[in-house]
Amino acid sequence: MNGPDATNFQVDLRGVVDLLARHLYSGPRVYLRELLQNGVDAITARRAVDPAAPARVRLRPLDGGGLEVTDTGVGLTPDEARELLATIGRSSKRDLDLGVGRDEFLGQFGIGLLSAFMVAERIELVSRSAVHPDAPVVRWCGYDDGSYTLEELTGTDAARQDVGSTVRLLPRRDAEHWLEPTTVVALAEEFGGLLPVDVAVQVPLVAVGGPGDGAPEGAERVWRRTSAPALPWRTGRTGEQRDAELADYCERTFGFRPLAHLDLDVPVAGVDGVAFILPSSAPASAAVHRVYLKRMLLGTRVPTVLPDWAFFARCVLDASALRPTASREALYEDEVLLATRDALGAAVRTWTIETLRSSSGLRRRFVEAHHLALRALATSDDDVLDLTAQVLPYETTDGTHTLEEVRQATGSIVYAATVEEYRRIAPVARAEGLVVVNGGYAYDSDILERLAARHPSWGVRPLSTSDVAQVLGLLPPVREIELAGFVTAANALLEPLECELQLREFEPTSLPALLLQDREGDHQRNLARTVAEGDDLWGELLAGFARDAQPRRLVLNCANPVVADLVDAPAGDVRDAGVRSLYVSATLLAGEPLRARDAELMTSALAVLLRAGVAQASVADGAAPPAGDPHAPGTGASGVPDPEPDETGGPR
Repeated sequence: MNGPDATNFQVDLRGVVDLLARHLYSGPRVYLRELLQNGVDAITARRAVDPAAPARVRLRPLDGGGLEVTDTGVGLTPDEARELLATIGRSSKRDLDLGVGRDEFLGQFGIGLLSAFMVAERIELVSRSAVHPDAPVVRWCGYDDGSYTLEELTGTDAARQDVGSTVRLLPRRDAEHWLEPTTVVALAEEFGGLLPVDVAVQVPLVAVGGPGDGAPEGAERVWRRTSAPALPWRTGRTGEQRDAELADYCERTFGFRPLAHLDLDVPVAGVDGVAFILPSSAPASAAVHRVYLKRMLLGTRVPTVLPDWAFFARCVLDASALRPTASREALYEDEVLLATRDALGAAVRTWTIETLRSSSGLRRRFVEAHHLALRALATSDDDVLDLTAQVLPYETTDGTHTLEEVRQATGSIVYAATVEEYRRIAPVARAEGLVVVNGGYAYDSDILERLAARHPSWGVRPLSTSDVAQVLGLLPPVREIELAGFVTAANALLEPLECELQLREFEPTSLPALLLQDREGDHQRNLARTVAEGDDLWGELLAGFARDAQPRRLVLNCANPVVADLVDAPAGDVRDAGVRSLYVSATLLAGEPLRARDAELMTSALAVLLRAGVAQASVADGAAPPAGDPHAPGTGASGVPDPEPDETGGPR
């Protein structure tokens, strides 16, 4: 039985070009990178057999539109042209034939010439082989309808072609601007600015340093070099001259003057480059870098080159062993990239530690600008953790200090784990001389917890209610006895709210009440509620973790005039409403959300106080109080007028 006949796919070139433009490449602009890449690869192949061969790529905008790209590369024979240019996606095998490894070449995917169809409707390639000088000159013409022609040149046409290749593009009607001189210069400088070959663009003389378009016909033309003879960080200069040149390069490349720079070198991955330290803080999401592969630009916004914590640095890298994605605009995540990232991160870490250990002005500026990045690094690096305790500023109730300064001054480091907790206690702690560190900002709690585990003798611990309670002034014993009845009555009111009343005197006197609670107590109360509401099995399981929880404490400031009036007021609904109102006020001041019963409590307390205030205002104005008002002067609880007192003060 015969098998089915094999049939080749029919390729729609327009569809392939659309696929390249929309889904593989970021846009038509990469056509020039692909042409430069082909030229550099051809030069590399020629120099493998002739090290003295010239290394030039020339880009010449043509009159009436179009672009000509000429290289001094290895060239093609007719057979090689048939093999390479008749099949879409076929990669060159000349490097293998010459015994040269693929890592010597930029191209990996064999579609560089095809990408020119994103801006051209016709591509012409004329080539003369350097390896086979007797081979005929070949001309290949490809069209955007998918057809092509291939012929061998003779006579004058052949004589005009030197060793190497010349590519001519005829622009598409909607893509002429991509082939204009200023655009070609800009793209050549961006993509090929660091190429090790001599790349130049022919421009009108009037356009040198100028717009480049609109030159009069017949204007003299010159070659403008767009590639650099050496990497900007490997010019051989040293000292202040090199520092100034790198600062200028950073400003041209990234748009900022760096605080400092450090050299990067990872030989195993063929990575060479420089990192610039930002002069001001920047979000971690903006940490992107400029990466070249074999000195051809890969991308200007490549992430994942440095560890996440190093978002205070911007890198320019040239690599030879990192793998690009199919579009050659990003890096492939593999073991080599992971190892490179670790090595680059180690270099940045070493620079960071050396800077933090110094006493230079650079350290001060670096800490001011990038304390957040340092905090991020300190959560996973013990050496940096110890250094940040000495240099990073923290908000405290005694002003801005480092953790080491707080420890030296107080013998311990007490911190509030949230910003809300710090703000609740800060006025009292500041007035009473209690130094509390605000550990509520990003990474701070993690840093403090790591310091507590790493240095137990430092006394690093979270703020507890006892820390605050012990700095609040006690009432005189006689006064405590006088107010014992008030405390008992108030505790009866607060018991359903899981709160206990205490009377103290403290600064500032403008603060009437303070709600004290800690995370452990909140956790135990939540656990108790879960045990009570859960089924028997779940409740028994959770009950094994339960411990007695210290209730929240509502501390009234007897030095406050309002509280002083309240504790001396006669027992009754008005005094009870005052206690409840102070509880709600302290809860809001603590940044706690009001529960449903707290909101009801606030409403009922306000209603009682409002009625009492209206009644008192009515009496002061001489009006009769509302009938049946139990709180009106001279009226009994039932609304019946009290009996008039006799001369002895008793009722008649």
